[in-house]
Amino acid sequence: MLHTATDINRLIQQSEIDPDFPDAPLDWSCDEAIEIARSQGIKPTQVHWEAVRALQRFYAQHADETTINLRELHDALDEHFHHQGGLKYLYTLFPGGPIAQICRMAGLKAPFIATDLSFGSVA
Repeated sequence: MLHTATDINRLIQQSEIDPDFPDAPLDWSCDEAIEIARSQGIKPTQVHWEAVRALQRFYAQHADETTINLRELHDALDEHFHHQGGLKYLYTLFPGGPIAQICRMAGLKAPFIATDLSFGSVA
């Protein structure tokens, strides 16, 4: 459902899954993620990639659900990055909204109302 590619030709061209991103959507590539990050003013670091992997894993674990629960997603990311400061830390890495920006980098559709511009940013 969430990992379905819209272009079968891209799927055929890809010969294998990236071992660093085992839960990535089939039509996702690291190069495209880097371009997306740069277009949003983000220079990807290992922590950014860890966030991408965590989000891709969450989506893969919830692939059977029709919608992704934003609260569960927030809680999962907050728990995953708890030792670094949780979601507050992620806002320093993704000032445009961690869920929305990580989803773009990860090749995933962001949950409904994942970005609330009224909260501002930390940049």
